[in-house]
Amino acid sequence: MRINTVVRKRNGSARWAALALVAISVAALLVLSGCPETATETETAPAPTSSGGGSSDGVATISRGERVDLADHAIAGKITIFDFYSDYCPPCKAISPKLEELAARRDDIAVVKVDINRPGERGIDWRSPVAQQYSLQSIPHFIIYGTNGRVMDEGRAASQKVFGWLDD
Repeated sequence: MRINTVVRKRNGSARWAALALVAISVAALLVLSGCPETATETETAPAPTSSGGGSSDGVATISRGERVDLADHAIAGKITIFDFYSDYCPPCKAISPKLEELAARRDDIAVVKVDINRPGERGIDWRSPVAQQYSLQSIPHFIIYGTNGRVMDEGRAASQKVFGWLDD
């Protein structure tokens, strides 16, 4: 992951730019460390923020732990970032608002969240059908589809690309 070490002054003081860079860096570290499959987070998760088909913020949530064909949910003509997550994963919760901001800022990018937890499961549901289908070892996990509807990047390469976009 490339972190831009030059802080440019835009619409305000350099201090705000530095704080934003620190926040993005911390989020990147959290996501790259991710929630490994051995994580046993058992706190009560907040209610999901979007429904199965989509939400008012333009970010759709699919799966709810069930198997899913991502190609069926890729947005035609846009780069589609599939974000595999659980409400029980702190790094997933940390990166979520940044992904929503990215989708709002970039007309050529769509974000589709893939909830790996089945309804009623407490903790990260590593045994869910979708987690097994994609052999997830840690989350968040990204798969990026190009505008042509084909996989561009997955895993670490996809994470690096996403963080590059967040850093822009």
